[in-house]
Amino acid sequence: MNRQTSKELFLRVLILSLVAATVLTACVPQKKIRYLQSSAGADSSRSYVFTPAPDYRMRTGDNLYIKVQSFDEKTYQFFNPDGGTVNSNAMYNDAGIYLNSYLVDSDGNISFPYIGKVNVLNKTTDDVKATMQGIIDQYLKETTLIVKMVSFKITILGEVKTPGSYPIYQDKINIFEAIARAGDLSDFANRSKIVLLRKTADGVQMHRLDLTSDKILESPYFLMQPNDILYIEPLRGKQFAFSQFPYTILFSVISSTLLILNYFK
Repeated sequence: MNRQTSKELFLRVLILSLVAATVLTACVPQKKIRYLQSSAGADSSRSYVFTPAPDYRMRTGDNLYIKVQSFDEKTYQFFNPDGGTVNSNAMYNDAGIYLNSYLVDSDGNISFPYIGKVNVLNKTTDDVKATMQGIIDQYLKETTLIVKMVSFKITILGEVKTPGSYPIYQDKINIFEAIARAGDLSDFANRSKIVLLRKTADGVQMHRLDLTSDKILESPYFLMQPNDILYIEPLRGKQFAFSQFPYTILFSVISSTLLILNYFK
């Protein structure tokens, strides 16, 4: 084997090695990016019954949106002095709802017009609604209450496409719906290592969840609670990979190598 042939062989091996390394570092195995990998097989069907977590109970610092609805506008104005007319939509935006909400103070009370302080600490929204309805029925009949959490938001950080805090305008939301709000997980998200931070009366609890397992559907943490924080860890070795396949770099290496081969010829 002459010297020129040896150089050409070396360069061919070099380019093949570069191509193989580029492909390997740019690819993430399908097993690491699939959700709900059932051990029973892809064609199986089964029902899942999740373990419901206890209903969220009011804590100090929470904000409650409480509206007293009535067909009589005078009755409506009596308990909603800042709410405008019955048909007004002016207060139904984020800022308006927050400014017209009721803060749970350090003693667990809210201050409601003409009624005064009402203790709501450790009560669910249904409990608060029942308590308030019983008090208001002493003043007026044929009224209906709306009680909602204003401070129901979740925060999603880490390997998602659009991390941030998201307000939730529904009573319940599961972990997949929450992740969808953030644009889904990135290709380099470690779906088997999801950290959930949940505030409780005793402090903050940390739970580790696995979205690749279908057992998540039966988890008590399948449904999100107000002020939950999700952190999605990156896959190990992400720093060695490319978020997009580097076609430009690959073609540049191939072109340069071919020019070198032609030069030696």
